Amino acid sequence: MMNIFRLVAVVEGLSLLVLFFIAMPLKYIYGMPEVVSVVGMIHGILFLVFIAFSSVLSQKKDWSDKFHFLVIISSMIPFATFYMDRKLKAQI
Repeated sequence: MMNIFRLVAVVEGLSLLVLFFIAMPLKYIYGMPEVVSVVGMIHGILFLVFIAFSSVLSQKKDWSDKFHFLVIISSMIPFATFYMDRKLKAQI
């Protein structure tokens, strides 16, 4: 289950980067707001899946509240998901 969570985390992190560095510039520089709508919806779904998986794993792996909080926060900061992935890989 940890490997599936790590895959979801990486895909969610990539979707955040696409949203921030591709979709938003297309919206504000080139006037294409529909790109943010599509990418934002995909990212939102991936984020919800990420939160659900992290909650289940937090209970299964007996993560501390602090570590679980850091995992969730890492999904909101660009590139932090990839750093957290290394920490999760060390737990396997």
